[in-house]
Amino acid sequence: MSTTRNIREYTLPELKEYFESIGDKKFRAIQTYEWLWKKNARHFDEMSNLSLELRKKLAEDFTLQAITVDVTQTSSDGTLKSRFKTHDGHLLEGVIITKKKRNTACVSSQIGCSLSCSFCATGLMDRKRNLDFDEIYDQVALLNEQSEKIYGTGLTNIVYMGMGEPLLNYKNVLKSIERITASDSMAMSPKRITVSTAGVAKMIRQLGDDKVRFNLALSLHAATDEKRNKIMAINETNNIAALVDALNYFYDQTKNDITLEYVLLKGENDSLEDAEELVKVYRKIPTHLVNVIEYNSVFGIPFEKSDEDSTQVFTDYLVKHKVNVRVRRSRGKDIDAACGQLANKG
Repeated sequence: MSTTRNIREYTLPELKEYFESIGDKKFRAIQTYEWLWKKNARHFDEMSNLSLELRKKLAEDFTLQAITVDVTQTSSDGTLKSRFKTHDGHLLEGVIITKKKRNTACVSSQIGCSLSCSFCATGLMDRKRNLDFDEIYDQVALLNEQSEKIYGTGLTNIVYMGMGEPLLNYKNVLKSIERITASDSMAMSPKRITVSTAGVAKMIRQLGDDKVRFNLALSLHAATDEKRNKIMAINETNNIAALVDALNYFYDQTKNDITLEYVLLKGENDSLEDAEELVKVYRKIPTHLVNVIEYNSVFGIPFEKSDEDSTQVFTDYLVKHKVNVRVRRSRGKDIDAACGQLANKG
C-alpha cells in the first residue's frame, strides 16, 4: 500500500486489510472510519480512542488532506459565507442560505471555473484544479457544523451551485454525494441535493445512465441559441436542442426533478419575446420549476439586473402560460455571497 495515499480514499474493507497488515485488530478500521466520516476528524491526533502510537503510525502511512475555514462572513439577511483553504493553499467558497425552516448549503466543485460565463464573477477566474471528493464533502461537513452552531439546526438541503462546473468534475462530485448520502456518514437524502450545470449535454446523459438519485438544475439564462451564445460560451458546443434532448433522457432514466435557472439581465434576456421563447423551451422539458433569478452586480462586468416592472411583466407572462415559476430574490449580496458573486474576495 502507498504510504502517501489519502486515507479517505480507502474503503472500510481496505482499512481492515491495512490494520491486519500492521498486526492490529480489524475493529480499529471501524473506529478510524467513524472518525473520518461521522465525526469529521481533520487530523489523526483527534482520533482519541486510538492509541498515541497508532495515531502516529497512521500519520506516517497516510495523508488526511482536510480543508479548513479561512474567513467567515455573515450577511445582514443571515446568509453566511465561508472561504475555505485547501491543503495546498488554494481558496474556495461555500455559503449557507437560511430561510424559514431550510438551511441550504451552496458548495463549490472546482477552484475557479473554465467556462467564463459573461455575467459570473467566478467566470473571471482561471480554473486552478478540480476539488477532490473529500474536499467537497469537507465543505458540507464544515457548513453543517456552522449551521448547527449559528442557526441551531443542521443543513436541510445542498446545492452544487458554488464555484466551478460540477459536471466537469463528474467523478468527484458523484463520489462526494455518495459519501454525503451514505448511512455511515451524513445520511442526507439525495432528494435534498441538487446539482446545477451550465449545460454539458454529454454528462447530463451520463447522469441518466448512472441512475443518479439527486435533482438537476440547468442554468439556462437565455432561451435562444443566439442569445445564449452571447452570455454563455458553452452553448456553442452544447446548444439548446442538445440540452433539451439530454434533459429528457435524464428524466426518462431517473424521474428526478429538473429545474431551469434563468437570471434576468436588463435589456439582454428580459423582454416579452424572451419570455415567449422560455415558454417554448419549458414545454419541451419535463421540468417542475423555473427559478427566475435576480442578477447580482459584479465589479468589472457590465450587466445590470432587470427593474421590478420588467421582472413582473416577464414572470406574469410565464404564469399566464402555465409555467411553474418562482422569483428567487438575492441573499447575501452585501458580502458577495449571492448567485454569481463567488470569487474568493473574503
